[in-house]
Amino acid sequence: VQLQASGGGLVQAGGSLRLSCAASGLTFSNYLMGWFRQAPGKEREFVAAITWNDINTYYTRSVKGRFTVSRDDAKNTAYLQMNSLEPEDTAVYFCAASETKNYFRQSHYKYWGQGTQVTVSS
Repeated sequence: VQLQASGGGLVQAGGSLRLSCAASGLTFSNYLMGWFRQAPGKEREFVAAITWNDINTYYTRSVKGRFTVSRDDAKNTAYLQMNSLEPEDTAVYFCAASETKNYFRQSHYKYWGQGTQVTVSS
């Protein structure tokens, strides 16, 4: 199983980025997909998640209204559209796949991608 996160980069505050997470080796449509991030010197934290039936999405409070999580099961890919980026969003972003409904706990995610760096300049 592989999760390949991409789309990170350097952007000015107020800008946008779209992260992608391409999955292989698993039945993608059976997995809840989550996004996490880890800023320098901080613990990895939950950002957003989308259920396997595409019905429910979840966001941490600080990104609500700015970030949108989505998925394309035909392409085995999850996305994180990030708008109105702030310097506080600077982090390495990880995608992960879970077979459970518990989107928040990292221990419930079975597979993890390698991370993609997002840097937001002020």
